[in-house]
Amino acid sequence: MRALPWVLAALAVAALAAVPFTLSPVLVQFGISTLLLAVLAQGWNIIGGFTGYASFGNSVFYGLGTYGTAVAMTQFHRSFALGLTVGALVSVGFALLLGLPVLRLRGHYFAITTLALSEAVAAIIANLDITGRNTGLILPLIRGDTMFYELSLGLMTLATLTVWWLSRSRFGFGLIAIREREDAAEVMGIPTTRYKVLAFGLAALFSALAGGIHAYWITFIDPASAFDISLNVRMIIMAVFGGAGTVIGPVVGAFLLSGVAEVLASTVTGIASLFFGLVIVAAVVFTPSGVITAIRRLPRRGLATFLDAVRETRL
Repeated sequence: MRALPWVLAALAVAALAAVPFTLSPVLVQFGISTLLLAVLAQGWNIIGGFTGYASFGNSVFYGLGTYGTAVAMTQFHRSFALGLTVGALVSVGFALLLGLPVLRLRGHYFAITTLALSEAVAAIIANLDITGRNTGLILPLIRGDTMFYELSLGLMTLATLTVWWLSRSRFGFGLIAIREREDAAEVMGIPTTRYKVLAFGLAALFSALAGGIHAYWITFIDPASAFDISLNVRMIIMAVFGGAGTVIGPVVGAFLLSGVAEVLASTVTGIASLFFGLVIVAAVVFTPSGVITAIRRLPRRGLATFLDAVRETRL
């Protein structure tokens, strides 16, 4: 029985890997976007779900990864692999340096500070010649949706395996202790500052890699799109919807919400955002711990899971 989850996971990855060879190009492009959103949700899950720090600044890491890749490829004429590495190093370095002072803040002070980061960094990028200022940068054109799809799938798999490792490692247990009660974690001898900064850097790594892949895929970036705050909101919603602090919850949330958004956009267009918002509100109200947690409890508690959520929210 212990091998069953691994077998199912391997089958799921194999099925996803076959998508570019069996489905239409439109679905492949949808898959690339969804897989990259799943990576971003997993990155936020590390700092928000496991560590308990509601970061609104992960879009900064995404943007730095985007621009690091683009600048290396367009201004210095380096390969995509080297550009992706540069973007990841810039983003992780920024996260480690920034994490030392910022992660000393807690609660809404931390959230507000990280929220302001995106605007501040975007303003700096928009005034640098090497980044193309507000005009942006155009990357070399390459026709290869299959390559980008498989890269995105590989990155999502790596991010999920990393989160699985966190859920079973001493480092991950330390992050969970920080989330539950940071003062008590310090008393227990956990180096909370070091753990938080490392978690911040790990979240930045996956966000930057996703940004670099997306930049080369769409071949054009500018500050407004690279540092879009709404992207940070989406990754948080997907992680919380699926189940923050779980292994596959953010992935499930990304796939479900992306699918719902796509269906609504193609059927009810004008009011798609309204219905999408209602779906999210209903999910958060009735399954506050995430869809994955609700599914796990269902065989044991059945309808009581739903009724408890209703009672707790006083509906």
